[in-house]
Amino acid sequence: MEKTVIVRGGGDIATGVVQKLHRAGLNVLILESEKPTAIRRSVALCEAVYDGIKTVEDITCKKIESLDELNECYSKGVVPLLIDPNGRSINELKPTAVIDAIIAKRNLGTNKNMAAITIALGPGFIAGEDVHAVIETKRGHDLGRILLKGQAEDNTGEPGEVAGESTRRVVYAPVAGIARHMKSIGDIVKQGDALLTISTTTEVTATIDGLLRGLIREGIEVSEGLKIADIDPRTDIDYQTISDKARCIGGAVLEAYYYLSGLQGEKQ
Repeated sequence: MEKTVIVRGGGDIATGVVQKLHRAGLNVLILESEKPTAIRRSVALCEAVYDGIKTVEDITCKKIESLDELNECYSKGVVPLLIDPNGRSINELKPTAVIDAIIAKRNLGTNKNMAAITIALGPGFIAGEDVHAVIETKRGHDLGRILLKGQAEDNTGEPGEVAGESTRRVVYAPVAGIARHMKSIGDIVKQGDALLTISTTTEVTATIDGLLRGLIREGIEVSEGLKIADIDPRTDIDYQTISDKARCIGGAVLEAYYYLSGLQGEKQ
């Protein structure tokens, strides 16, 4: 389809990308897994997998069952989401561009042959080989930088620093099991407060004082070591709006899309 862009992944960073592309007038299709595990769920369009519809700011996303529903969504200004983790629909749709926004820190199969323009976020991809462009996702001076050769900075395993906090602001599952909430996204918590239980026997507590910005969906079966909560030491932020990081990366993707489109036009 003309000017159709597929975004692989619908988490909070991918949602920032989708908003920029959608606002620019492009037809966007999100491809997701059957059970996404985003924790910043208030700003993640992938929640449509569970609820059917998800709205973040001015973007509404609807879960669809087949590509036959695309035109209806686009006519209504709605972003469609299809469960297709392996990207099988890419060959059928033949989109203008494919954006890998899974943020898996490794390449799960995206390659330059998928579309005329391919862009990937973060480490795990080599620009010019795996994809046409890579976007730097690490906080700091180079956040949002467009790389046409080489790769993004390696994953350090440590979250970026926010208001003086880094590692402690992210909470990981100490054991495997089913998550049950004791707090909700948006709650102000103190260090030691119970956030959730895993399989009713293991209580997971807050690591710092702050705003509970992210919390794994209740009822999800989590694996040991999975990221399950995110506490922001800043308590005055709006947790229901797209983050500064996601907006920056989204803007870089949109710039890269049009820059690469221009390069292709010069070659023709």
